[in-house]
Amino acid sequence: MVKRSTSYTKQLITCLSRWPIKYWRKSWWHKLVCTLFILVLLLLGTIYGISQWYIHSEAGIPLKLGVSYIPDYAQSLGLNPQTTMDSLLGIGIKQFRLVSYWSDGEPTPGHYDFSQLDWEFQKAEAAHAKIILTLGLRQPRWPECHMPTWAANETEPQWQPQLENYMQAVVQRYKNSPSLESYQVENEYFLTGFGTCTNADRSRLISEYNLVKRLDPNHPIIVTRSDNANGIPVGQPQPDEFSISIYRRVWDAGVTHRYLEYPYPAWYYGFLAGWQKLADHRDMMIGELQAEAWAPNGQSITETSLAEQSKSINAQRLQAVFNYGKATGMRSIDLWGAEYWYYRKVVLHDPSLWNVAKQEFSTQK
Repeated sequence: MVKRSTSYTKQLITCLSRWPIKYWRKSWWHKLVCTLFILVLLLLGTIYGISQWYIHSEAGIPLKLGVSYIPDYAQSLGLNPQTTMDSLLGIGIKQFRLVSYWSDGEPTPGHYDFSQLDWEFQKAEAAHAKIILTLGLRQPRWPECHMPTWAANETEPQWQPQLENYMQAVVQRYKNSPSLESYQVENEYFLTGFGTCTNADRSRLISEYNLVKRLDPNHPIIVTRSDNANGIPVGQPQPDEFSISIYRRVWDAGVTHRYLEYPYPAWYYGFLAGWQKLADHRDMMIGELQAEAWAPNGQSITETSLAEQSKSINAQRLQAVFNYGKATGMRSIDLWGAEYWYYRKVVLHDPSLWNVAKQEFSTQK
C-alpha cells in the first residue's frame, strides 16, 4: 500500500512538471494560459514568502493582547460601564483602546465633559495598563462619526475648527498620563460604505494628524487602514504605525442572507504587515480583531437570541479567533467585543466566552 501511494505521488509530480511544457508547445492561447499560470504561482509564492519572513522575524517580540473598550456600548447592553472595565482589568487585560467621542466630550459648544474619560484613565493608571486613545470625528462603533447634535447642521468650515479645538483639549489633558501609549487619529477614515459619515477628505485627516503631532511629539500616532483585507496605504499622512481591522464571520445581508466567513488565511495578514515593513519600515497592529457576534438582519445584539448569537461566535470560535490573531505574526492585537463577553456572562448567564478570554489574558506576561 505504501509503495502504491508513493508511485501515485511520483506520477502526479511528473504530470504537473510536464504539463506546462506540453501546454507551451501548442497554440499562442495555450502559451498565454501557461504564462499566466506561472505568474500566479510566482505571485502566490512571493506573498507567502514575505508572510513567512515577517512571521518568523517578529516571533521573538512579546505579544501584547488588548481590547477596545467603549463605555457607551457597555451601557447600551445594560451593563454598568465602570464595573465592566473593572472586570476586564480583573482578568488581566493590560491594553485598552479608548475612545474620546466628540458627542460625549463637548455636549454644548465650548463646554467639555471629561468625567467618563477621566475615570477610564484613572482605572488604567491604577492597574498599570496601557492606553491607545482614539481622536477625531470618526471613532469606533456605530454610527462611526460621533458629532454633537449642536454641530450637525453646521458646514465643515464651521465645525472643523471646533472639532480640532476639542481634540486639542483632549490631548492636553491626557498626554502626561503614564498609561498613555499612543494615539489613533480617526478610525477607518476612508471607509465610506459604512457609517453615517459624510466627509472623508484627505486634507482633514492630514490637518488632524499634524495637530496631534504638534501638540504631543512624544507619543506615536496610529492611522487605521480602511479595508479588512485589500489595498495599500499610500499618501499622507504617513503615521508612526498602521493598524488593520480583521472581521472574519459576518452576516451577508445582500446576497445569501446567511453567515459568511472570509477565506483569508492568517498568513495573508502576515504578508500585509510584512509588505508594509519592507516598503517603509512601519509596523502594523491589529486594531480590531472581531471577537463578538454579528447580529443578523440588522438586529441589535440585545434583540438577538443567545442561540442565534452562538451561530456567529461561541467559545470554540473565540479560541480560534485568538489563535488566528497570533498566527498573523503581528505582535499587538486589540480584540473587538470585550463588552460583549461580559454581557453574555452577566446578562445572558453564559460565561463561556468570558472564560476563554480570561484564560488567554491570564497567560500574558
